[in-house]
Amino acid sequence: MLQDYPKHYCGLFGIFGCPEASYMIYLGLYSLQHRGEESCGIVTSDGEELYLHKDMGLVADVFNEDNLKLLKGDRGIGHVRYSTTGSSLVKNAQPLFVDYLGNSLAVAHNGNLINSEPLRKELERAGSIFATTCDSEVFVHLMARSKETDVVMRLKRALKKIKGAYSLVLLTEDQLIGVRDPDGFRPLCIGKKGDSYCLASETCAFDLIDAKFVREVEPGEIVRITKNGLESIRFAPKSEKSAHCIFEHIYFSRPDSIVFGETVHLVRQKLGANLAKEHPVEADFVIPIPDSGTSAALGYAHASGIPLELGIIRNHYVGRTFIQPSQRIRDLGVKVKFNILREVVRGKRVVIVDDSIVRGTTSKIRVKNFRDAGAKEVHMRISCPPHRHPCFYGIDFPSAEELIANRYSMKQIQEYLGADSLGYLSQKGMLDAVKLCKDKYCAACFTGEYPILFSNADKYSLEKSSKC
Repeated sequence: MLQDYPKHYCGLFGIFGCPEASYMIYLGLYSLQHRGEESCGIVTSDGEELYLHKDMGLVADVFNEDNLKLLKGDRGIGHVRYSTTGSSLVKNAQPLFVDYLGNSLAVAHNGNLINSEPLRKELERAGSIFATTCDSEVFVHLMARSKETDVVMRLKRALKKIKGAYSLVLLTEDQLIGVRDPDGFRPLCIGKKGDSYCLASETCAFDLIDAKFVREVEPGEIVRITKNGLESIRFAPKSEKSAHCIFEHIYFSRPDSIVFGETVHLVRQKLGANLAKEHPVEADFVIPIPDSGTSAALGYAHASGIPLELGIIRNHYVGRTFIQPSQRIRDLGVKVKFNILREVVRGKRVVIVDDSIVRGTTSKIRVKNFRDAGAKEVHMRISCPPHRHPCFYGIDFPSAEELIANRYSMKQIQEYLGADSLGYLSQKGMLDAVKLCKDKYCAACFTGEYPILFSNADKYSLEKSSKC
């Protein structure tokens, strides 16, 4: 069954100067598991060699006491992955690790490159042999072919050719490096734990290991961390504009993270409050779709005066491996993950608050389940505008035909879902919920206004081109 929400992209974590580096990275990745559940990996260094372990699966399943002990050293990087380019295969798991010209390099990437296909073809014609079908490997080959001797200079040369959304963490024997693209699509943060520096996609990873959040890596900035401390290097000039992904606040990030300068939970509360002002309704309860709809539902309840109720309970133990052998069983998969409290909703008028509707399949089943549980009325409220346009910067819904709001009117969507009413937050209501001005955010999936040019390549384009 197609999921009714876009997939997460990836999560990054790095640390330098910590005697228990592998364990800290493990905990950091555990905090970032929501950003990718397909594969994970850790690379560490003791100053002389790099040590790697990665595999398909969740962090707690891939790593254990034995393999963490083999990851020696006081520095390292880690990655959790959801594939936005390239299939979900162990060869595409990150970090990517290579030896070249007597040097070792590991790279982990969050985002999506929009010019990876032509760059890969150019590199292959020049003799490069690729081991994966993910766009991240392009970084490695561009750096390996550079004539510069310093790794940061090699990186700067490579970044001049790259276009798209990317945050990176890189590891050599003696340094940890973080990079954020000039438009700032993806978050990347700097933390401090004692004398150790950390890098992470979200600040919630710092909280678990008792590290202090210092600041974000700026768009267009490289941070190099060595035994001498942290050095900031710009590879692109500062811009008045940026393109922070607004969907980080709506859905991707954990509510306890600080992203783009704001606590995600508080932003989502404002989204819900604005939604209540734009789409009021008489009802008995406001019910969140857990977990990403909870904060917005709280904001909706406060602004509307309608009590918040836990009318739906999430089973947190349902993973990607839940067996779905037939369409009927796939439909039941929604009930396996979410169970409705019948005694709470029976005979009641309920407002269901969710973060988004992408394809509509799961939302339709949820409305039906509420009806079957005896709800008198079911009103759907969505804490973002309708998704009408594909994303080429890392969210896995590249086809406009997959987006229900691109094909149908609001009335038709409401009828398809079987809801008594349907209300989406407006673009203005969404942007009014964040502190930064609107030209700091990328909202292309709602508006169709793309901040940088893109190709129409899908996530498997590198696999197709590699077979030509």
